[in-house]
Amino acid sequence: MSSPAAMPIDIRLMNTLASALFVVAALLVLGALLGWGARLPAFAIKGVSVSGDVAHYNAITLRANVMPRLQGTFFTLDVNAARKVFETMPWVRQAIVRRDFPNRLKVQLQEHQAVAFWGPEGDSRLVNSFGEVFEANLGELEQEDLPRLNGPEGRSAQVLAMRQTLQPLFAPMDLVIDQLELTPRGGWRAQLDTGTVVELGSGDTPELTARIQRFLKTVTQVTARYQRRPEQLASVDLRHTDGYAIRLEGVSTLEAGDSKKKQ
Repeated sequence: MSSPAAMPIDIRLMNTLASALFVVAALLVLGALLGWGARLPAFAIKGVSVSGDVAHYNAITLRANVMPRLQGTFFTLDVNAARKVFETMPWVRQAIVRRDFPNRLKVQLQEHQAVAFWGPEGDSRLVNSFGEVFEANLGELEQEDLPRLNGPEGRSAQVLAMRQTLQPLFAPMDLVIDQLELTPRGGWRAQLDTGTVVELGSGDTPELTARIQRFLKTVTQVTARYQRRPEQLASVDLRHTDGYAIRLEGVSTLEAGDSKKKQ
C-alpha cells in the first residue's frame, strides 16, 4: 500500500500563513472587544474606600477632591498616576491605591504628622515627624503651639533631630525649646519659651550637649546671685571655651570655669 503524496511546500506555507493571519485577526478582534468592554460606564470608578491615617480626610472629601482628577475606568486607570493624585492632597504624605472590583478603589493613607513649623517667623510651612517639609491649612492643625525650626533648605530633618535630642536636657527645669535654628555658617541658636535666646555655637551633638549640661548645672546658682531666676535670662552664650555668658536685665555676667565674673 503506497503512502499518501507529500503536500507541496508552497501549499504548506500558505496554510501556515493563513492560520497565523487567522490567529492575529482573532487576537485583534478580542483585544478590541476587551478594550471596548473596559471602557464601559459600568466599570467607571464610582467609589473610594479609605483606611489608615484619616484625621483630615474621609471617603466623602476624597471623592469630592480626587475623583474628578482620575482618568480611566477600573481596567484602564493608571494606579501609579492615581497614587500621585492622592498624594497632592495637603495632608497626605503617602498613598497606596488598589483596585476593588468592579468599580471602586481601596486607598490606604499615611498623613503628615505636624511636629513643628519651618522657616522664619511667619512662614506657614510645617515639618512632619520624618523631618520633611510640607504645606497644609494651618486652620486644621490639631496642635497650634508647635515649635519653630529654621535652617538651610534640605536640612529640616537634621534640625528636627537636634531639637529632639536637646529638648530633654531642658525639660527638668521646665524649659522648652520654642525655636531652633541652624545658621548658614553651621551655628545653632535656640529660643526658649521664656524668650531667652541661647547661642549654642557650632559642633556635633555631643559638643552641644556638653555645653548645655554645663550651663544647666550652674545657672540656678548664678542667676540667684542677682536675685533672678533662670526664666528671667535675656540671653545665654555657650560659645565660650571655659564657661558661658549670660545677660539679665541691667546685669551682664560671665560665668567661667574659674568662677570669674564680669559686670
